[in-house]
Amino acid sequence: MATRWLFKTEPSVYSYQQLVKDKKTVWDGVANNLALKNLKDIKKGEQIFIYHTGDEKAAVGVAKARGGAYADPSKGAPKLLVVDIEPVRPLARPVTLAEVKAHPKLKTFDLVRNSRLSIMKVTDEQWQIMEGMAKGK
Repeated sequence: MATRWLFKTEPSVYSYQQLVKDKKTVWDGVANNLALKNLKDIKKGEQIFIYHTGDEKAAVGVAKARGGAYADPSKGAPKLLVVDIEPVRPLARPVTLAEVKAHPKLKTFDLVRNSRLSIMKVTDEQWQIMEGMAKGK
């Protein structure tokens, strides 16, 4: 099974709604080494939760990778990577960080354990739990 991901964004900078409007975007601006390592592992078609930081603190939509990561052409530094993504669908309702933290099976999720990480892997179980939460289950 393909790996799944969570990408964080400040909605005032770039929101899920903007991604829907744009139909695709280059996900850039990643500088943290662990986040860059994660970005390097992304493959075409893999699904991504888009998580709004700031006041919202909630997963709000699903996107997918249009291809693997590549060097950011605007930076000229081969270690700074970007990936092209496109929207899939908004979540039925946002899944808040408070809800994620309160769920006993999500205690090991990087969203809880490593809150500053901007790009993280999501296990199948974590994905299914969050999908269920978005549907009110």
